[in-house]
Amino acid sequence: MDFTQEQLDQLINSGQRPLWLTNADLSGADLRGADLSHARLLRANMNQANLKGANLAHADRTYANLNQANLAGAVLEHGSLSGASLQFADLSGASLFDADVSRAV
Repeated sequence: MDFTQEQLDQLINSGQRPLWLTNADLSGADLRGADLSHARLLRANMNQANLKGANLAHADRTYANLNQANLAGAVLEHGSLSGASLQFADLSGASLFDADVSRAV
């Protein structure tokens, strides 16, 4: 599933919650400050995505590819990062309170 930046912006701003983005290709997407709380991002490809300051609280990011993603200042609380790939991701200032990071690499 591929999205243009315009389609992503429309979806995020639609107010629809939770967003179902399982297996979505969000690689390289500009999601700075986006509200992705409670989103279903199971196995989503967010390689090199800019998620700086994004709200991903309570989101399911199980097995997501977050390699080289910018997660600086992002809220990752209470959700799952189980099995996620975070190689070379920028997590500076990110909040991971009560996040499941089991099996994450």
